[in-house]
Amino acid sequence: MRHEPGRGRDKWVSSHTFGHLNRSLTMLLKFLHWLGITACIALIISCFLPWGYYADINQTFTGFYSYQNQYGKPGKFLLPLASLILIFMLLPKVWAKRSNLFVAALTLAYVVKSYILFGSCYNNYCPQRLYGIYIALAAAVIMLLAAFFPKMKMGEEKE
Repeated sequence: MRHEPGRGRDKWVSSHTFGHLNRSLTMLLKFLHWLGITACIALIISCFLPWGYYADINQTFTGFYSYQNQYGKPGKFLLPLASLILIFMLLPKVWAKRSNLFVAALTLAYVVKSYILFGSCYNNYCPQRLYGIYIALAAAVIMLLAAFFPKMKMGEEKE
């Protein structure tokens, strides 16, 4: 008797493996929605936390403070964006989920820009990056992932 691919043990292994993977993926996507909401709140909080320490001027910068406003106040831009993403995550509308993807990508780009700006070296001096900027970066990445996989109930198709 010849072995035919797709029959017997091979079929059982593939269906068993993919069934477990499918259940794990479903649980991850349900969890990702709540993780995205938590990331929005974490981004808002991280704007008030220290982002960098500049020893040459003995100052600690946050999302709302930089010495003589040299780096601007990225918290003023990130707070409304994070709030908008939070609202869009909670709305069960398709247009909100699509808009959320755009706003989350914009937020991640702005956080990356702020990360580079606040952590870049100048005049042969490199500032110390603090935990607030890392929290903001991680939160923005999680928010974009949650926007890629929104929690939506699919309606029945009409014939």
